[in-house]
Amino acid sequence: MAIQWFPGHMTKARRQIEEKLKLIDCVIELIDARLPLSSRNPMIDDILQGKPRLILMNKADLADPEVTRQWIQYFKQAGTPAFPIDAATGTGVKDIPGQVKLLLKEKIDRQIAKGMNPRAMRVLIVGIPNVGKSTLINRLAGRSIALTGDRPGVTKGQQWIKVTGGEMELLDTPGILWPKFEDQNVGYRLAVTGAIKEEILNVEDIAFFAVKYFSRYYWEPMSERFELKRRPEDFEDGDQIVTVMEDIGRKRGCIVSGGRVDLEKASSLFLRELRAGKMGRFSMEAPY
Repeated sequence: MAIQWFPGHMTKARRQIEEKLKLIDCVIELIDARLPLSSRNPMIDDILQGKPRLILMNKADLADPEVTRQWIQYFKQAGTPAFPIDAATGTGVKDIPGQVKLLLKEKIDRQIAKGMNPRAMRVLIVGIPNVGKSTLINRLAGRSIALTGDRPGVTKGQQWIKVTGGEMELLDTPGILWPKFEDQNVGYRLAVTGAIKEEILNVEDIAFFAVKYFSRYYWEPMSERFELKRRPEDFEDGDQIVTVMEDIGRKRGCIVSGGRVDLEKASSLFLRELRAGKMGRFSMEAPY
């Protein structure tokens, strides 16, 4: 199944970002710690035109901690600072202003050397839909000022937001996906974690992709959650993956007339539990 999603407001958002760049000191790029590469928009590098950047790996509480450590090292070697946060609980959020100051140290030092009082740091926050930008902004602002939601596409416009203490001003933008996923696995990973609206998806395809991945890399937590006994011997065998999904459906009572498993219902249930962290912490890609 080809996954593509590029609502009109995203085209507008790209244009707005490009227009605001001259006002921006640096960029916070928010990514999903469970899929750091797939949740990075490749268009962002072109749009941001070399602005200083800090990568925040959000939802780190849901990601495999060892894999997250590997990604932090990966970004460090690539010359971009990165660290994990959890915007929902606030873990790591208080350290963000200090990290931004380090990123802008040379600019701030120049202002001080000229006898200027450093103004508030102007920071652009970018990221794909449903990665947690609005939740992060509300944490930084100390109040509910940005709309939040558990579905992509909540933020539709731009707004300047002052951070508690006045040392930073944030520019929020709508989440931007790219027009076409050249690697369809990127689309599937994003769909598994909820970054793409489910209305445009085949939920069974997405769930089967996730079951296949968990069967290979996270069999123990999945099998414990659903009391599964039969691990696939060949992870590329579609019939074996269907068998796992049928076992999940039976455990959850997703049965229709004739004793058959309702695969669509079982798929929706599986994805809900996965996204809610009911199968523990996981990462869907590693850097090495």
